[in-house]
Amino acid sequence: MSKEEYLTALHIDSKQFQQLLSDYWKSYSDYTHWQFWMVLFLFIAPLVFVYFFIDRKRIFEVFFYGYTVNMLWTFIDTMLLRKGLFIHNYFLIPSLPSATNMTTSLLPVVFLFVYQYCTNRQRNFYLYTIIVSAIIAFGFATIEEKVGFVSFYGSMNQFYIFLIDLGICFTSYWFTIFFLRLKENAFANN
Repeated sequence: MSKEEYLTALHIDSKQFQQLLSDYWKSYSDYTHWQFWMVLFLFIAPLVFVYFFIDRKRIFEVFFYGYTVNMLWTFIDTMLLRKGLFIHNYFLIPSLPSATNMTTSLLPVVFLFVYQYCTNRQRNFYLYTIIVSAIIAFGFATIEEKVGFVSFYGSMNQFYIFLIDLGICFTSYWFTIFFLRLKENAFANN
């Protein structure tokens, strides 16, 4: 196949996939199904919580950490979806990534509050992250699977979600610390 033939086939397959996704959403995941409302709740409720409880003195630092968790989880989730390993069966709308409620709201908010709590109270960030990641992976993800919100395929399971959570949270923490040090050095040099 030539490059143009590949691109044409990908375009056609992409359009067919989007149509299939839209048809599935209309049949099983739109606003007439209770699962839609749960997904919407899991998207909005954490954001409301942030509005009331974010440390406004450190808002950019805490949001940078949460945004990094958001971006990394979105990339990883997209990869897992494309590999067919971890599928979110219900979603807000077909044109958004299927795990938008989780990767852009619930997970970043939970972990940004872990970050905020630990850094405000000089607690061990790594220990608290391990505990919260275990609760999310072995508790919340297990419930999601039992209720049918997510499906695991191949060798994917809750233990890998736990490891991914840790990897994402620790990487986000290190990025945040790195940029805080850059900021401190910039102010020290002026």
